[in-house]
Order: sequence, then structure tokens, then C-alpha cells
Amino acid sequence: MFDDFFVRAVIGGIGVALVAGPLGCFIIWRRLAYFGDTLSHSALLGVALGLLFELDITFAVFGISIVVSSLLLLLQRRASLSSDALLGLLAHSTLAVGLVVLAFMTWVRVDLMGFLFGDILAITALDLVIIWGGGLGVLVLLVMVWRSLFAATVSYELATAEGAKPDRANVIFMIVMAGLIAVSMKIVGVLLITALLIIPAATARRFAASPEQMAVIAAIIGVISVVLGLRGSLEWDTPAGPSIVVAALICFLLSVVPIPRLKINAKNRA
Repeated sequence: MFDDFFVRAVIGGIGVALVAGPLGCFIIWRRLAYFGDTLSHSALLGVALGLLFELDITFAVFGISIVVSSLLLLLQRRASLSSDALLGLLAHSTLAVGLVVLAFMTWVRVDLMGFLFGDILAITALDLVIIWGGGLGVLVLLVMVWRSLFAATVSYELATAEGAKPDRANVIFMIVMAGLIAVSMKIVGVLLITALLIIPAATARRFAASPEQMAVIAAIIGVISVVLGLRGSLEWDTPAGPSIVVAALICFLLSVVPIPRLKINAKNRA
């Protein structure tokens, strides 16, 4: 019988995986892998400011993610730089500022490795409420804007012509991404969140026949990765967050292994 901390870790990891799967599909479709990376890097600045002003870390990370997303939208309209250049600028700048702020806070002991790579085994009952409550809110918002967001993903101009309000859908997408980053930081850490977003969705792409199927399969693969990763972590005493990502990677590698097809023609000849 597993200890209570392991059960809480599994429940929390599943809650994050169910949200990360569908959102990861939009990350793949829109080629926004670097956007997820930018938000995860900015999470460290949220941690630093939360500790500095004695705020709840989860809400501080959520607020900073919203600010960074809004700043990206503003710079895209006013700056002459490409999106990937802006994302790189914001990602490394926020990460560096966060580390500098933490360095000045000599009176606070910070578990930097825990924030960078997660500490899923330390999840509390309150964390589970935040993860599942926030995750449910994210999924509800995503369902509400699914059509307009997918239409904007296919063609922004066509979505605008059909009255799908793609700008509003894009803003909501950034909000739900910020929410996911905030609630999942304790699971896999700020440096591995992007992997949990991208790898299950990339794996699901091979098996899905429709966007909705891909979202569901990605969520299922994420859940499988959490369970296998935690089980392996318990068995071999490896870090829990990275173990989850490694399990997701194994699922992806298995999905790209060529499946030998039956040689029907040769069979018929025989």
C-alpha cells in the first residue's frame, strides 16, 4: 500500500496532465513551444516577487505570467522584432531578473532546485484543491473558446470573417496557459513544464483522427506518464518531476517506432 504522500502526488500529477494535454495540442498546432518556455522561465520571477512581498507563490506566478503574456502582445504590435526573438528576449530576461532578485534576498532560504525541477512528492491537500480547482477552471474556459481558438489557429483572417473573435480567444488562451504554469510549477518545476505540455501532445498526434481526439489522447498519455514516472521514481529513487518527463519521452519514442505492416499481397500470392 502506497503512503499518503505518493497518492497525493499521483492525484496532483493527473490533475495537471488532464489540463496540459489539450493545451499542449494548441502549442503544437500554433508552433508556440517557445511561448510555453517563456512563461515557464518567467515563473521564477513570480516566485521571487511572491517571496519578496510575502504573497502566495501560485498567485504571484499566475500574475507574472499574465504580465509577460500581455507584454508579448504589446511588443508584437510595436516592436520590429520577430515573435521568436521577442520570446527569447522575455524568457531570458525574466529568468535573469528572477535569479538576481532571489540573490538579493539573503534573509530567505529558497529551494531553487525544487522550483526549477518540481517537488511533486511534497504536495499537500491544499495544493490538490488548487490544482484540481484551477485545472477545472482552465478546462471550462478552453471548452468555451475551443471553436474560435481552433479557427484562429487555422486562419486568423478566416476566423475574423466568420465572427469568431480570435483576439478574445487568444487572450483567454494566454490566461489559461498562465494558470497551468502556476498550478503545475510544484509538479515538474519551471524548467520541465514545457516538456509536459509538448511531449504528450506530440505523441497523440500520431494516433488522432481529429483535433478533439488529439486533445483527449494527449491527456491520457499525460496521465500514463505521471503514473509510470512516479512509479519509476519510487522504484529507483530518481527525481519525480524529471522521471515523469522521461516516461512521457518513452511514450513518444514508442509512438514513432515503425509498426510492421502485414504484406497482404505476398500472403495472397502464397
